[in-house]
Amino acid sequence: MRVIAGTFKGRVLHTVNDHSVRPATGKTRGAIINILQNRITWNNARVLDLFAGSGSLGIEALSRGAQYAVFVENSRRVTEFLKQNIEQLHVNGAYAVEITDAEMFLKRIAKPFNVIFADPPYAWEQLPQLPTLVFESGAVANDGYLIIEHPEKMKFQPSPLWLTTLVRKYGNTVLTFFQPPSSTQLTEEK
Repeated sequence: MRVIAGTFKGRVLHTVNDHSVRPATGKTRGAIINILQNRITWNNARVLDLFAGSGSLGIEALSRGAQYAVFVENSRRVTEFLKQNIEQLHVNGAYAVEITDAEMFLKRIAKPFNVIFADPPYAWEQLPQLPTLVFESGAVANDGYLIIEHPEKMKFQPSPLWLTTLVRKYGNTVLTFFQPPSSTQLTEEK
């Protein structure tokens, strides 16, 4: 797996050799970044990569100039690969790696993020509640986005906490973009 564009374009990222991690495909990562490209000022962006795994989504944001990225991963073994990926890129202090559960991390958010990537295991029991967990924590900035990668069969219930502003399907994978209710920056293209 390689970084798609930006400062780290072409650099190889590594992950565990078993199926405990399902990295976002290049097509999915490219789609997310392309959709956000004209909507985010990357050099001012604070990015959260929940369920980081290899860190590919957060690294794509850093490669495009994101100001700061936090990578949250609960597996110590997977985190070693994540740290190696970041260190090989020589990112200078613009990141933090948190070895913790996503729910625990969300309970102690101090400052909101402009972009939150969430690529949880498809079998994670809390997946249907993930948007609620994120928005109730105050993790999404007023002009921010939560992007969840999930299986096609997963449908999120509407809520006054967020707007579902864009849904894109790539094979069996779906990307759902959420924003705070006060935001209308991203709308479904007809």
